[in-house]
Amino acid sequence: MKKKLILAISVASLLSLFSFLIFSCASGTVLVTGTQRPATNADEVVVYTEAPEKYEVIGIVTASSDAGWTAQGSLDYAIAELKKQAAKIGANGVIVESVGTSNSGGVIMYGIFVPATAKNVSGKAIFVESDAQ
Repeated sequence: MKKKLILAISVASLLSLFSFLIFSCASGTVLVTGTQRPATNADEVVVYTEAPEKYEVIGIVTASSDAGWTAQGSLDYAIAELKKQAAKIGANGVIVESVGTSNSGGVIMYGIFVPATAKNVSGKAIFVESDAQ
């Protein structure tokens, strides 16, 4: 009887963790504040911590992720989402303005609540003149 109970708890915990991982993802938003351009490739969007010499602000982008196994993994997913949001409005760069952490729920494993945190990033989606890159 005890073995069946332990097995049931183990299966339920694994299913909870699996569901948590499947439904955890990155999400983002964009607010166009300038002249929107044709969409670009997110892989080509450059992340800046300081403004380049010549650029035009296209919009404000935000992203959040709790999908990583580590805090760095969640941040990597959030930055990837930030680049996707910027690319949608034709940006070829993002100036990161803030990075933070928020509580995004959690999962119960073996009767213990394991909290999940999300990494949040925001910045300016920009178009950088080709001679300034």
